[in-house]
Amino acid sequence: MKKMMTLAVMMTIAIRAAAMTYTEARNEALFLSDKMAYELGLSNEQYDAVYEINFDYFYSVNSRYDVGGTYWSRRNLDLSYVLTAYQYNLYTAMDYFYRPLDWYNGAWRFTVYGRYTNRNYFYRARPTVYVTYTGGRNHYSNSYYAGRSFNKPTTHHGNNPARYGNTTTRPATSHGNVNGTRNHGQVFDHNNANTARRTTAAPAPRATHK
Repeated sequence: MKKMMTLAVMMTIAIRAAAMTYTEARNEALFLSDKMAYELGLSNEQYDAVYEINFDYFYSVNSRYDVGGTYWSRRNLDLSYVLTAYQYNLYTAMDYFYRPLDWYNGAWRFTVYGRYTNRNYFYRARPTVYVTYTGGRNHYSNSYYAGRSFNKPTTHHGNNPARYGNTTTRPATSHGNVNGTRNHGQVFDHNNANTARRTTAAPAPRATHK
């Protein structure tokens, strides 16, 4: 009996050790959402919602068994209400967006970093809900995002890598403007929420090839 209790405690500790902190979940959700906004051409309203959904997913997973479980399925359901059909199809074609989390050698691995290696490069300012949103909407019985309006784009522009059937070798580039949200060559200093540093002809991050 004592051995069983000890084993149960050890398993609980392992699961808790695998859970992300609030700060970790928030930072990873910000980076992922910024890249989704860039590649999918999200409106500002979509960007806010996508950040919330990504944060809820990261903050809810407690172990490697949650990576592709209920929380992942709920993330996809919520995103289906936020994105247009065109955007959602692109999203599911990109594994670094569709399956953003993996468990490798006893630690979380965020697949988006396989494509975007510069962790300090952001295309957009922080979503307006970054400071205020603390999570929990993925625990509702029905999707919070169903039936809501997100100023979805009616047309899609840009040189999206997914159009070429290869989302790992072609670098992301920005052309055109979707709802006034894309910022080519602009790096946001997220250490200072009130400032943004503009660079000249800043190159887009490129995928690494192993």
